[in-house]
Amino acid sequence: MSLYRDHAVVLRTWKLGEADRIVSLHGHQHGKVRAVAKGVRRTRSKFGARLEPFSHVVVQMYRGRGDLDTITQVETVDRFAALRDDPDRFVMAAAMVEAVDQVAQDREPDPDLHVMVVRALRTLDQQGSPLVLAAFFLKLLAHEGVSPRLDTCVSCDSPGPFEAFDPLEGGVLCHDCRRGRAISAEALAVVQQILCGGLATVLADGAGDAADEVQQLATLLMETHLERRLRSVAVMDRVPSVPRNQKPSPVGEGESRTSG
Repeated sequence: MSLYRDHAVVLRTWKLGEADRIVSLHGHQHGKVRAVAKGVRRTRSKFGARLEPFSHVVVQMYRGRGDLDTITQVETVDRFAALRDDPDRFVMAAAMVEAVDQVAQDREPDPDLHVMVVRALRTLDQQGSPLVLAAFFLKLLAHEGVSPRLDTCVSCDSPGPFEAFDPLEGGVLCHDCRRGRAISAEALAVVQQILCGGLATVLADGAGDAADEVQQLATLLMETHLERRLRSVAVMDRVPSVPRNQKPSPVGEGESRTSG
């Protein structure tokens, strides 16, 4: 049995028994870990509220013989309060951690990924632009080694101009090879700027009419890579109807399965 501490982001939670909860976290040093938080659903729990999705925490756990570790202590680093008060930001943050939960490997250390998600949540907490989520998806794909090809046609290597994008091929297509979905020059320029480290400039400028197109393209690429629909993105489509005092639950609370 081994006791350890780590900075972590809560990715998702689900119920276990009458009072416990299983928590999926991504730690700076230990990667994705699933752990049991005992008694946290009781009203007198000392740290149940600290283990909410996309909370940034310092957690102490011990590793036993099974697949699930046990949480013994939690300290809050940042709750990202603005994300919890705004349904738009809430579901975008949920989409971020859902994507991380899908791509991260159990107990595989990935400090860069941890830093990436913390920075993305902090940026979204400060500025609720959908471009923050789009940029996170694009950078997560680059981190996974599947960054879209944007400089030459994926079919014939033509230098452009480009008129379409094929998510299955993972890149842009020229006029002669066009298939998939159309892409505007403005959206392509924004995607290139994001992947070259220019997110701050993109957020300041707002991307104009290309913002929605960039968000849709980034989401399509992420879901194509995962080979599944992101549940939080489906919730996002319904956000305008969500009252301000009601937060949609994107993390599968109440599910009994432990895989994911």
